[in-house]
Amino acid sequence: SLYSNVCRSLFEKHTLLFSFLLTSRILMKEDKIDSNELKYLISGEGIVSKQISNPAPDWVNGRTWNEILCIQSLAKFANFANEFVDTSQDFKHIFDSNTPHREKLPGRWSRLNSFQKLLLLRCIRPDKLTDAIQCYVADNIGQRFVEPQTTDLRLVFKDSTPTSPLIFILSPGTDPSAELHKFAAEMKFTDKLSCVSLGQGQGPVVVKKVKEGMETGKWVFLQDYHLCPSSMSTLEQLVKQIDIDKVDKDFRLWLSSMPCAKFPVSILQNGCRFVLEPPKGIRANLLKSYTAMSDEFLCVSNKKREFRYLLFSLCLFHGVMLERKRFGSLGFNIPYEFSVADLKICMSQLQMFLHEYPATPFKILRYTAGELNYGGRVTDCWDRRCVMHILDDYYNENVLREGHKFDESGIYHQLHPDVKLSSYLEYIANLPTVDSPEIFGLHENANIAYGQRQAVQLLDGLASIQRVTSTERVASRKTIIECVSEHILSKIPAPFQIEEVMKQYPAKYEESLNTVLTQEVIRYNTLIHTVVSSLNTLHKALNGMVVMSQQLEEVCASLYENSVPKTWTNKAYSSLKSLAAWVDDLVERLSFIQRWITNGAPVVFWFPGFFFPQAFLTGTLQNYARRTKSPIDTVSFSYKVLTPRDQVTERPEVGCYINGLYLEGARWCYEANELTESRPNQLYTEVPMISVIPVSNNSSSDSGVYKCPLYKTLKRAGVLSTTGHSTNFVTDIQLPTRMSQQHWVKRGVAMLCSLDY
Repeated sequence: SLYSNVCRSLFEKHTLLFSFLLTSRILMKEDKIDSNELKYLISGEGIVSKQISNPAPDWVNGRTWNEILCIQSLAKFANFANEFVDTSQDFKHIFDSNTPHREKLPGRWSRLNSFQKLLLLRCIRPDKLTDAIQCYVADNIGQRFVEPQTTDLRLVFKDSTPTSPLIFILSPGTDPSAELHKFAAEMKFTDKLSCVSLGQGQGPVVVKKVKEGMETGKWVFLQDYHLCPSSMSTLEQLVKQIDIDKVDKDFRLWLSSMPCAKFPVSILQNGCRFVLEPPKGIRANLLKSYTAMSDEFLCVSNKKREFRYLLFSLCLFHGVMLERKRFGSLGFNIPYEFSVADLKICMSQLQMFLHEYPATPFKILRYTAGELNYGGRVTDCWDRRCVMHILDDYYNENVLREGHKFDESGIYHQLHPDVKLSSYLEYIANLPTVDSPEIFGLHENANIAYGQRQAVQLLDGLASIQRVTSTERVASRKTIIECVSEHILSKIPAPFQIEEVMKQYPAKYEESLNTVLTQEVIRYNTLIHTVVSSLNTLHKALNGMVVMSQQLEEVCASLYENSVPKTWTNKAYSSLKSLAAWVDDLVERLSFIQRWITNGAPVVFWFPGFFFPQAFLTGTLQNYARRTKSPIDTVSFSYKVLTPRDQVTERPEVGCYINGLYLEGARWCYEANELTESRPNQLYTEVPMISVIPVSNNSSSDSGVYKCPLYKTLKRAGVLSTTGHSTNFVTDIQLPTRMSQQHWVKRGVAMLCSLDY
């Protein structure tokens, strides 16, 4: 079918996007979906016309409440926020449910149609929006439109001709070579399959092999074509010149390539495309690893017992490393592409070291696997710390025991060392297909973060391909953009008077924070000028007074889709907020700076309000170093989290007080004044006020504390700086805890200056 042909050339994450687009277009033609409601589903919160107090802050976070306030702009949801205040406990039942998309809505809201229920779910439980959209598609156009599509080479080959190349679209960790050789054997073409592994300087070889295949009827397989961009135009011309009447009917051109911007469009359009993705889930990865083994391989070591135990442990570690990245920054700051090659070299080293050393050399095994093989791909030092702590669970003395459990539930455990390969395969086949966060060392809330990440990717995909389809929508689009533009201009204050600030807070040797304030004012003034000037020019362009440039078109699209224009983000601080939340945040930041200018340095600094928070910390260190005449490279920070009982009325003599930070992956226990586990469904929690104390030659112990990294945004990744840290990284703060450092590292616990709402 047409649907199957399209889906086999899409990555799995895009198939639901395609199915939902198909469904929504059909139902919009039948007037079953309102265009404004579709826009809200895609773009979410916008301008809040009326402020109402949050009735249940214990479970309704800031983002949820903003969404509830904004959804009232839709006709079907007028007065929803007021009714929510009166019936919040009825909605809490939906919030607490494991399947909120299947729960009945309270009161008159149960009469909403299935699409409108998606909008409420977007507000209350966005992590289940992907599941709800799957059900919505299945209910409206059929279950087969949400089921995974399998790629059968026989069917693809049947659709191909000598003039239409067959293209494997690769993703990291995939290799179609074995599958193609197997298919060639089935078609009795083994001797007529010619493979070329591409790279630099292989262009002439490609031309020669393709021409030879066209004449002799061979199959030509060009592997990793993205590595040879210089010859792509040559191949394009070669394929265009194939004469169907002259070429051998058996000739086929096979290509494999990662997604590549330079790949010839004509070859993609005329070819038979199909996507290859690696197995997903620990079970699938273990199965892939053990399917490639034999009973002889399991007995290859002279220490059979240790080898089998450590081999299973290593394969499980490999699966955990591959799958952990799906949890986003809770898993790793950067999504690394670990491969089968990493596992194979570790297996070879395991066999070699067991043979060479009388005792199991765990230290060497941990170093080679964690620092060299897997660690060789890791560029972030906090991710490297995570890899080593995870590896400690899989390379230690305890794993050399029958029945050793790798997780608390005991689902993943060691088998008897004398069992055959078939027993391993049978055990692996019975493992759960959906991985619990427990095996990764993560909290159950990680599933919520994963669900929200999936929903964001889906909605971002919808926003990127949304198009204006009628003049009526063009008119409404202009009205929305003008309304949003005027709202933003009304909220943004005038730029700061930099000369007056420099006069009031001159550069002083004994007060470095004056320089910090001046730098902050200059940065914020630049941002204010960029925002205001672009909106004023946009207003003129919408009214035909100036030409609508490409840059203004992008600003238009961003305002309509409730996203921050790129021209603004280029001049702004790091932020993941939507446009409405970003504007509110900017206003709050400017108010913080204005209060500092008007009233003097605050008693407690709102840390997220700094454009460049590292400068503030450096200024605080400089003040201490100059006062005590200490070399600044010997001065560092000590931190103390204050309790609600600590009354702060004036600035400390040494250091400063900061607030406004958040914790992800854990929460702060006010009773015990220490780090503790998160509550269910609570992803982020506020951190109490922190006393930042500069000390000379700090030699504090790591015992009883967790060295917690502090980042600017939820997306902890940034550009790798010369310090070895991400540009998103600010500093690390020691938090007291009863649990081990390893526990919180595997939890992915970090502090944040800003959330995404």
